Amino acid sequence: MTNQDTVTGRLSRRPLRGVVALLCTAGLLATMAGSAMSAQAVVKDETFVDAQTPGLLHIEGGECFDDPTHLPEAGGVVVRYRPCALGADNQAYGFVHADDTDWDPVALREFAWSACRALFTSTWPDDTGQALRFYPAMPTMETWADGDRDVMCVVYRFGGRLTGSVLPRW
Repeated sequence: MTNQDTVTGRLSRRPLRGVVALLCTAGLLATMAGSAMSAQAVVKDETFVDAQTPGLLHIEGGECFDDPTHLPEAGGVVVRYRPCALGADNQAYGFVHADDTDWDPVALREFAWSACRALFTSTWPDDTGQALRFYPAMPTMETWADGDRDVMCVVYRFGGRLTGSVLPRW
C-alpha cells in the first residue's frame, strides 16, 4: 500500500481478504462449538426416559444405549441398544426393586434416586466415578398398574459419550 492509497481512502484488498477469512472461520468454529455444547449438555433426570420409552425395556443390566432419538421407521422416538465397545450415551449399571405399594410418584422418585445413588457409590467407591453421573429410569403409573416395580439405574458422562463399558472389572 502506498501513501497515495491512504490519502485516497483505498485499501489493498489482500490484507482484507485474510481478515474476512479469519473472521468467517472464527464465526463458523464458534457456531459449531456452541451447537456441540448444547447438544452434549443434556440434563438427565428421572423424567429423561421411563418404562414407557420405546426400546428401554429391551435393555439389560450392563448394556449400553443411546439417548432417545426420532426414527421415522420406528414410528417415533425410541431408545436403541448400542454395544458398549462402540461408545454410547448411557449404560444400565443395575436394577433396584421398589416395594409393592400404591402408586406414589413422590415416594418412588425419592426411592429411585436414593437406591441408584447407593448402587452408584458401591459400584464406583473411589474417584473412578467422578466423571460419571447417574439417573433412574422409573416405572410410570401405567406400568406400575401392570406390576412393574423395577427401576433401572443408568450411568452417563455429562457432556460426552461413554467410550466403552464403565463398569469396573473385579
